[in-house]
Order: sequence, then structure tokens, then C-alpha cells
Amino acid sequence: MIKKVILSLLALVFLCVHGFSQSSIDESRQNAITQAIKKASPGVASINVTQVRRYSMNPFQRDPWFEYFFPPEIRQREVKGSGSGVVISPDGYVLTNDHVIENASKIIVTLPGGEEYNADVVGVDNITDLALLKLDGSDFPYVKMGDSEKLIIGEWAIALGNPFGLFDVNQQPTATVGIVSGKDLDFGFQSGKVFQDMIQTDAAINPGNSGGPLVNSEGEVIGINTFIFTGSSVGQGSIGIGFAIPINRARTIAEELKSKGKIERDFSTGLHVQPLDRKTSRYLGIPFNEGVIITHISKNSPATKANLQYGDVIVAVEQKKVLSLNDILEIIEINDLRPGDKVKMRVWRNGRYLNKFLILGKL
Repeated sequence: MIKKVILSLLALVFLCVHGFSQSSIDESRQNAITQAIKKASPGVASINVTQVRRYSMNPFQRDPWFEYFFPPEIRQREVKGSGSGVVISPDGYVLTNDHVIENASKIIVTLPGGEEYNADVVGVDNITDLALLKLDGSDFPYVKMGDSEKLIIGEWAIALGNPFGLFDVNQQPTATVGIVSGKDLDFGFQSGKVFQDMIQTDAAINPGNSGGPLVNSEGEVIGINTFIFTGSSVGQGSIGIGFAIPINRARTIAEELKSKGKIERDFSTGLHVQPLDRKTSRYLGIPFNEGVIITHISKNSPATKANLQYGDVIVAVEQKKVLSLNDILEIIEINDLRPGDKVKMRVWRNGRYLNKFLILGKL
């Protein structure tokens, strides 16, 4: 026993005199974050685009009267833009935001190390703000996809990408670290796009990060960085409130774009409706005046198969109140429903409420 104590003391004295080895210090600097960045970085891309912008040359463009007699001259010019992307397969498929490559006449994808590729657009989906690109080649480094359904509030989140074009300085993605601050955030329509089930993070996301991956501590993609809140200051960058499209949704969109080149959202219901008003409600003895009344149903349509009837009043779709046909269409779009998907409707008929399920048909 005494011998063991003496040996331990001698070892401690040796370490104090000679210090810790450089290798042990280097090892102590490695952690889950550094390992995740090392694992994911090879599959992160810088995307540089040449976009075509249209502008008017009419000096009277703000005056409708002058515009009538002097139609504005529309010209085009090329502008440069940049963003980020993530390689999701060894055969060169790259996922990014639609707004990164929108109206692009040329797309250059740069991978870590500086190798550049001309990218082809496989397909885009404006509604979800996602786009799928293809690089010519094989055996590309790629980032493994995680499962955004299993996210834990407070777990590590790492944003990788090309903020402010910094990727082009050293041919490596920039990394910022934070946590998963929130999940399942619904923003509805934003400038023609639908942002549902979004992931919130305080990892710094800045201009140029759009389209890049948000990864977990395993180095797996959990989201596609898309937009930030910037506060009230014009041009202000990250204030620690950024949002990413969950990778499970992005994966579904990417697979459909890969197989079909587009997202099929054109659907039919077979319904013809008009808003319910007080006069109609009073005439038909309906004890409320909010909803839409069915005025016609097409033969052999999804509405027919759902056993909906002329005179039924639809008061809610997917548990949300409806006052017009546009409300119904917007709810279907927000929920990203497609032909073949089931739509739940709350209907008033003959003095009582019924639940009906309509399966969207192809247009």
C-alpha cells in the first residue's frame, strides 16, 4: 500500500516538473462541437449566382396617368449573389434555398478546398423555399441527414455556410454555435412562401448563410438555414434569432424534386362555394352566418366521394375557421397538402355538425 502511494506521488511530481505532453493538451481541445464541424464541413457548399434583375426606365413611373401614355421601358441587368448549400448524396445533389438561386442565369458551387462546379437546377419549390441542384461527378463528400422529429430544446446546433462570402476567402465554411431554441414554429405565408414547423436557433445566421445546413452534435443535418429576425435597425445582422426548415420536410421535398422535377400541388375538390351571409342564414334557418355554403358539386369528384351535399355549410377546414374559398385554398397550401391527401372538414347540415374527410384529387 505504501509502495503504491509513493509511486503515485512520484508520478505527480514528474508531471509537475515536466508538464503535460502536447498530445494530451491537443486531445483535451477536442469535443463534440469540433468533431461535428470536422464531420460535416466537407459537404457544405458556397453558392455564387449570377441573377437577372428587371428594372424600369420610365421617369414617370409613379404617375399612372403618364404611365398610360408613356409605358415604362423594362430593362434587365445581371447582379451577383451568394448563399450556401449542403451536399446530401455522393452523386452530387445539393440542397439550398429557392431564394438563393431564384432567377439565376449561372450557378457556381464551390466545395471546401476550392473546387468549383457548374450546377444544374433539378427543381425548385417556391412555397417551401427549397431548391435541388446537381453537380456533375461522383464520390462527393456529403452530410448525413438527421431526424428533425427527435430534436431536443437546448441541444447543440451548429450553423455552417458562407456568411458575407467568407467561404471564398479560405475555401472553408464558417461555423457558428448555439442551441435549438425552439421547434414547430408556424409562420404561415411570408412573401408567398409557407414556413411551417420551423426550427429556431441562436447560432448566428447572417446574409449568405441561407441554404446552408444546421447540424447537431453528431454532425447530422437537422435543418436548412433560411431566415432571421434582425430587429428594427436597417441592415442589422444576426441578433440570435434564426430559423431553419426542418430536414424531414426538406428531405421529402428534395426526393420529389429529384423524381419529378417539381412539386405537384395542383388539386381538385369538386366544390363550388360562396360565403355565408346573414340573409342566406336567415332564409335557410342557419343559427350563424360565418362559413361557406356549397352551391354546386361536380360529378364523380372528391366532394361527391366525401358525401358532401348541396346546401352543406363548411365552417372549418383542418380545425381552422373558413369564411371564403380562398381561406380553404390557403389552409390546404399552408398544410402542404397534395393530391391524395385527406382534408378534414367541419360541416353544418340539417341542424347538426358533421365531420367529413375529403381526399384531394388531381387537377
